[in-house]
Amino acid sequence: MGRYVVRRLLQMIPVFIGATLLIFLMVYVMGDPIAGLCGDRQCDPATAAQLRKEFNLDKNVFLQYWLYLKNIFTGDFGTAFNGQPVTELMASAFPVTIRLTIVAIFFEIVIGITLGVITGLRRGRPVDTGVLLLTLVVISVPTFVTGLLAQLLLGVKWGWIKPSVSAEATFGELIVPGLVLASVSLAYVTRLTRTSIAENKRSDYVRTAVAKGLPRRRVTMRHLLRNSLIPVVTFIGTDIGALMGGAIVTERIFNIHGVGYQIYQGVVRQNAQTVVGFVTILVLIFMVANLLVDLLYAVLDPRIRYA
Repeated sequence: MGRYVVRRLLQMIPVFIGATLLIFLMVYVMGDPIAGLCGDRQCDPATAAQLRKEFNLDKNVFLQYWLYLKNIFTGDFGTAFNGQPVTELMASAFPVTIRLTIVAIFFEIVIGITLGVITGLRRGRPVDTGVLLLTLVVISVPTFVTGLLAQLLLGVKWGWIKPSVSAEATFGELIVPGLVLASVSLAYVTRLTRTSIAENKRSDYVRTAVAKGLPRRRVTMRHLLRNSLIPVVTFIGTDIGALMGGAIVTERIFNIHGVGYQIYQGVVRQNAQTVVGFVTILVLIFMVANLLVDLLYAVLDPRIRYA
């Protein structure tokens, strides 16, 4: 397994360079970031030239990327146009979004897998039909609609929660936003678990375990569920990065100052340093999550070996 991990880590290098270069190029073609700093009026030529030199915007875009790449390996993600280091923005935003993602993943695992197992074992019964219809509705409704309804009903009308999350963003305050963020992924986890359980239920090893007289609970938990979780784990692992990067809508609705909020502000203000810095960290998180998912396969299925 050690050789496999080393090989995967080496494979991450060109993936990281390619992904960050693509993001860098996409962000820097959005427009002139300096033009937006002076408001409605055009910047003074001397001021604009000074700002371009300070942020390396007077250089070739590929040279800008090379300089940026050298800086991030020393922990320097640049400075936002308001003078605040990007690392300070990260230090305040990432803990909040990580807590929100943990809540969302918790709901995906507990509710999604539980419903998937129940419906997979009772395929074709009323509970299966009801859960399938419910997940279809959840998938069909956009996240911003779900979030606004939850905020209006639970926060404004009934007063069960605060309509906006405080600056501390504790786990208790993030329960409803986390459920909103996880709603679509939770529905997919439920349907994926259901399909996998229903297929593996007819496998030879399950019939053999039942014929040997093993308790139904042990057959389900030790044999059926472990083998059925491989596609589910794959989805959840890749969903970690998607949840952290795709929390823009949820964070805007509940006024959560996390990663999504900072990326949104960076795009609106054409603050390339902020956007590229945050997305670079998200790329790293996505790659590490995929590596951990691949290593988890051997835990779920001992027959899997890494060359």
